[in-house]
Amino acid sequence: VQLVESGGGLVQAGDSHTLSCVASGSKFDISTVGWYRQAPGGQRELVATQTAGDIRSYAPAVKGRFIISRDNDKNTVELHMNELKVEDTAVYFCYLYQRFSAFSFWGQGTRVTVSS
Repeated sequence: VQLVESGGGLVQAGDSHTLSCVASGSKFDISTVGWYRQAPGGQRELVATQTAGDIRSYAPAVKGRFIISRDNDKNTVELHMNELKVEDTAVYFCYLYQRFSAFSFWGQGTRVTVSS
């Protein structure tokens, strides 16, 4: 499985922005997908996940502002980010977890910088 993110860039605080991730390989529809982020000098942290059964989970810092969505026909997962804050500045990583194999896969990351 290969994951390729896109959509990073420089945005203004308060703006909305969407990140996309395309997954290669099979069994996307039965995998958990998600987004993590790593701020400068920080550790990688969970942002949002969506299971194969469409159960969504969000970190408290983004709940109510970010929305994760998946398209199993296109093998894509998106992160819709609203009301962006300076503290959302980070490298965002796409994530896929295959429960049946217990393997996890990561994208290379895409940087989002939010300016005030």
